[in-house]
Amino acid sequence: MNKIVQCVPNFSEGRDLEKIEKIVNPFRGKNGVKLLDYKRDEDHNRVVVTVVGEPEAVKDAVIEAMGVAIEVIDMTKHQGQHPRMGAIDVVPFIPIKNISMTEAVELAKEVAKIASEKYNLPIFLYEKAATDPQRENLATIRKGEFEGMAEKIKSPEWTPDFGPAEIHPTAGVTAVGARMPLVAFNVNLDTNNLEIANKIAKCVRHISGGLRFCKAIGIELSDRGIVQVSMNMTDYTKTSLYRAFELIRIEAKRYGVNIVGSEIIGLVPMEALIDTAVYYLGVEDFSMDQVLETRIME
Repeated sequence: MNKIVQCVPNFSEGRDLEKIEKIVNPFRGKNGVKLLDYKRDEDHNRVVVTVVGEPEAVKDAVIEAMGVAIEVIDMTKHQGQHPRMGAIDVVPFIPIKNISMTEAVELAKEVAKIASEKYNLPIFLYEKAATDPQRENLATIRKGEFEGMAEKIKSPEWTPDFGPAEIHPTAGVTAVGARMPLVAFNVNLDTNNLEIANKIAKCVRHISGGLRFCKAIGIELSDRGIVQVSMNMTDYTKTSLYRAFELIRIEAKRYGVNIVGSEIIGLVPMEALIDTAVYYLGVEDFSMDQVLETRIME
């Protein structure tokens, strides 16, 4: 592959394995496309797919998968802990090799235009592809979620970038964009009190005065009887995972709560984990050039 782009579409189905396989299937067996991972979460009721490949091939596969998701997901019946506004909730493109952010933005716009026309789906552009500063932040676009989007979309300031100015009756609304690699990082707490998780999330996330490249919400893991602080680290090179972890630990102390574990959803850049390992091990003068896999892949 001369040019490589990554795409991490999030679909609002994390419980029905048959539906998930149908959604993921368009990414299998395609020239120029490699399915790296798909991670489902029953509490979030969401599946996160990670694919890489040549831009045109990835574009075609993503559009096909979006069509399948519209067929099998009914948002009027969807319930889950993770904020969502559509069957295909978000479709980000990330430049990986020999492709610029500008090209990733153009690819996002192509996908949004084609999918909106093919499926009669309202689509917002976000992050680097945003057409308005208030649309850069996905959380701002998604505020109100599926249930509130029917009214929100009628407002002139929230007219979709592509597609009709009304939600799809069963698939809702989609956001398509281009961004830096994101790390979906969750920290679990030994309490079932969701209010505590939300208070800690408020301290951690940037929009409330926390870490610059961190988005966070509280999530209830009902099957485990605990809660978690669910985060998107939007630039791990500037806000490290260990900083978010330690800040959560500090804030949890005031409630007598402890961290009992953490998780990474989907794939993660090696540098993000190496950075954290170096911090906790106290390794001095360490360089990514000392990582065996880095030298092998040169």
